Amino acid sequence: MIEIKNCSFWYTGSERANLDNLSLRVETGECVLVTGESGCGKTTLLRLINGLVPHFYEGDLRGSVSIDGLDVKRLTPAELSTRVASVFQNPRSQFFNLDTTSEIVFGCENMGLPREEIAIRLEEAMETLNIGHLRDRDIFALSGGEKQLVAIAGVYAMRADIFVFDEPSANLDTAAAAKLAEVIRRLKALGKTILIAEHRLAYLGGAADRVLYLKGGDITRTWDAKEFSLLPDDERKTLGLRASRLDGLKPSGKTPESGFRENLKVSGLEVSYVRSRPVLKDMSLSVNAGDATAIYGGNGKGKSTFARCVCGLMRERRGLIQIGGEKARPQKRIRSCYLVMQYPDYQLCGESVWQEIGGGERDDKETRKILSLLALDDLKDRHPFSLSGGEKQRLSIAVAMAQNAEIIILDEPTSGLDYANMLRIDEVISLLRKSGKTVLVITHDYEFLLSACNKVFNIEHHGFQNCRTLDGETMKDIRHFFEIT
Repeated sequence: MIEIKNCSFWYTGSERANLDNLSLRVETGECVLVTGESGCGKTTLLRLINGLVPHFYEGDLRGSVSIDGLDVKRLTPAELSTRVASVFQNPRSQFFNLDTTSEIVFGCENMGLPREEIAIRLEEAMETLNIGHLRDRDIFALSGGEKQLVAIAGVYAMRADIFVFDEPSANLDTAAAAKLAEVIRRLKALGKTILIAEHRLAYLGGAADRVLYLKGGDITRTWDAKEFSLLPDDERKTLGLRASRLDGLKPSGKTPESGFRENLKVSGLEVSYVRSRPVLKDMSLSVNAGDATAIYGGNGKGKSTFARCVCGLMRERRGLIQIGGEKARPQKRIRSCYLVMQYPDYQLCGESVWQEIGGGERDDKETRKILSLLALDDLKDRHPFSLSGGEKQRLSIAVAMAQNAEIIILDEPTSGLDYANMLRIDEVISLLRKSGKTVLVITHDYEFLLSACNKVFNIEHHGFQNCRTLDGETMKDIRHFFEIT
């Protein structure tokens, strides 16, 4: 049992409380979904339970947190790790090894389990998650979604009694998210206590017993599973929540912006990290300025690799990339393109949000406009690394707007974003399209794809030169890929 009584917490240097007099009781074997707008305190709540607050993240903690009657403050991180298993929003932050197999068994080794037991747990984790293809792989060569699956396998193998998941589906494709939901249901059937902080709700499909809504650091609404499933769409949107069902969603009906021509053309592209095994082969597509094109496909199919190559961050092995009708070598592509990476931490280096966007070096009015558009006004003096995952994501997109690049590629831009901020990114993309920018959106997010994009390209089936519009026939293929019935 988990019991939190009247907890408030301020991170060091923060002027506002991330949690404000929050109380919560979670019974043994209960599965609780924690949701709410970005920055509402979901991650901090999980950190109270796994002990990262106060053992790792410094600040002012008031109130009490106990697990099975034991005060979390008095338990060491080592003692907590045997009771609480954690999967973070960014899996690379919890890796300690260079290969996948060593990473999956790392926690079991630290628990001092016999070699035979570790081998059994390794096989069980790989079979349950269907990740046999990830055995003995280089962690740094994996896609974001594959890294997430390895992190989940590592905590699954430890068999703790409490599991906390922080945005576990953020970088997973439909099949992997469905497998994650199966794993959560299995853990629940085994009597495990589970807390999940999420914005993407549809994949869970009623797995949670209870849904908590956080606002301003406190729990303001609570529903049981049935009540939440019956929540009217208007009320859900007012609360800033993503869709809990995907089968009723339809394309927004966005049409191509007129007066723009082909801006990016890729012909016969082949890209590889190892010569004998190309990640992309014979890939061709044509994209117009003024279009927002969703690039979708399964984890590990080369979406992020394609983005890095188009931006000039890696060289193609074969093929031709043209920008504005001219052959574009990597140096030109670096100047013409801007990539918002899957993990925003890679790109943030300023001392404040204002400085990150370029405040002081460009017109202050323009900086304020970008801040306002992405709801970052109140955060302009904060250090980028003090922000929540969703806030960092919006900041990275704000930087992209400030760069004024010809081609902008967004790699999983809605990771960690609530409904309201998803719409903000949608609005940003619309503005970029109207100004003649070429926008490519790499995404697993079906809801966002239908809302923000007017064309699509399936990276797994690249036998056509042009991206496809979101018409009836294309929607059949998209719904089939995303397993929408």
